[in-house]
Amino acid sequence: MSTLRPVAFGADPTGERMARIRRSPHFADGVFVNPTGPSQPPRGPSIALIRTLLDKAERVRRRPVGSVPVHPFTIADLAKPPVTGLRLTWMGHSSVLAEIDGRRVLFDPVWSDRCSPFDFIGPRRVHPVPVPLKELGHLDAVVISHDHYDHLDLPTIRQLVRGGTKFAIPLGVGAHLERWGVPADRMAELDWNESAAIAGLTFTATPARHFCGRGLRNTQHTLWASWVVKGPEHRVYHSGDTGYFSGFADIGAEHGPFDATMIQIGAYSDFWPDIHMTPEEGLRTHLDLGGGSPASALLPIHWGTFNLAPHPWDEPAERTLAAARAAGAPVAIPPPGKPFEPAGELPTDPWWRPIARPAALTPALNPASARQDGVPA
Repeated sequence: MSTLRPVAFGADPTGERMARIRRSPHFADGVFVNPTGPSQPPRGPSIALIRTLLDKAERVRRRPVGSVPVHPFTIADLAKPPVTGLRLTWMGHSSVLAEIDGRRVLFDPVWSDRCSPFDFIGPRRVHPVPVPLKELGHLDAVVISHDHYDHLDLPTIRQLVRGGTKFAIPLGVGAHLERWGVPADRMAELDWNESAAIAGLTFTATPARHFCGRGLRNTQHTLWASWVVKGPEHRVYHSGDTGYFSGFADIGAEHGPFDATMIQIGAYSDFWPDIHMTPEEGLRTHLDLGGGSPASALLPIHWGTFNLAPHPWDEPAERTLAAARAAGAPVAIPPPGKPFEPAGELPTDPWWRPIARPAALTPALNPASARQDGVPA
């Protein structure tokens, strides 16, 4: 019974929502499917993965050795509108505040201390949030990429719903939000390639290669998505979580050019190569979205806040910076909470290096062994 299901697990789609899911061209054999075929959630941990996770030398490198230099974000950062009309603030992990053409959009907000259904167990933040939610002020829209706990957070949603904001979400995710008190008329629930207008902006759910699930039964009945947000003058792209696939070029051709992309480059592993991208694949995605051009700015996301994979804490930033420089692509890697304008000076100072565990504790990364996938090295 749903009454026995922990509230943080959300709810399964039913009724007309489930009927709409069954009509989706991306739903087959009882589940949502990826652009490249049926979704393949990671299996249970293998012996090799368990050994990697328990290895002491590897484990100590998955957290910083000092305090992350979080920018002291205040309302003063928002008081003056962006000179160029577009400003981004990475709040950590995949949470980004986008100020676009006079509107304010918050992507994948997670303000809890843990990304977990419980507050006493699960991956814990390695740095505090840059600013309390209430100090962000008015938000025109909140965008959710999918229903995993590090992207859809119950306590955060409950705070946001009190502010009257509207939500752009993938098909099926509305079942969770309804259980948590979000009115149906404040949700734009979209299948891939569907669009909705909110506050003068156009929100389009675009394909991604991932999976979903919050409860003990992973039914694959809620969709995952990347997102395009278009304003009168600017447009941005947020990847959510995804493995690399050839469809990014199609997204760029149909919805670009983008003034900035926010792309997942962390929590990758050879144990799950199809659902998260390496930094080199993230850079390749950025280039695909730009039709092969490195003109727009790349903001790496999904790294630095939660320990979710076997790689060293600082490795996503280092590999992204190297790949972007090799390709001549503008990249911004700000500390959490530091606003920047993609058309202005980009933050590239390697702030993470002083607090990263020295690489000498583990075998050095062999660049030749990294999955480059055609990206210039």
